[in-house]
Amino acid sequence: MIPDASGTPPATPARRARTAAAPARRRTRDALAPDPAAGDGADGGFDPHVPNIDYGVLDDLVGYAIRRAQIRIYEDFVQSLAQWQITPPRFSALVIISRNPHLKLTELAQILGIARSGAVLLVDALEAMKLVARRPAAGDRRAYSLVLTPAGRRTLEAATQAVVAHDAHVSSALSEAEQATLKALLARLAPPRAG
Repeated sequence: MIPDASGTPPATPARRARTAAAPARRRTRDALAPDPAAGDGADGGFDPHVPNIDYGVLDDLVGYAIRRAQIRIYEDFVQSLAQWQITPPRFSALVIISRNPHLKLTELAQILGIARSGAVLLVDALEAMKLVARRPAAGDRRAYSLVLTPAGRRTLEAATQAVVAHDAHVSSALSEAEQATLKALLARLAPPRAG
């Protein structure tokens, strides 16, 4: 699962800036992310359908069904990557930076669908974790390119294995054909923007 590519729904620029990332030493939480302390599910996590509660129109909404699934998937993702303190936005950023040499911060913000200020917070957190470094951009003395550090490459390799295992776990209730159908249907709900 890759956020935003992480499954995190679009947010206002102001909320993006506040919640995109926080340095590892300071714990902040996305207002829409599950709250482990408030979970009433059997495992202490989010219960997608609390007994004896009338959800009204929410049960009929595609968006709400996706949100319920996303919260459960998010919980499993965070637990799977807890040892590295890698959140879905951090994982997405590491993957994009690793695969796109000379990437600039403004480009990362656009790719992840977050405000530039949110991307600054995200990169600052990854830099504080010694996973990403800023390097002078070729041909533009005012800009910086983002690169993974050696620790960042090692962490991404290990985290990717954990994410693949996490994705297999959360999708195990579906057959391979159902998984392919789900991905195709979700792609139709969020198609690429025309040129």
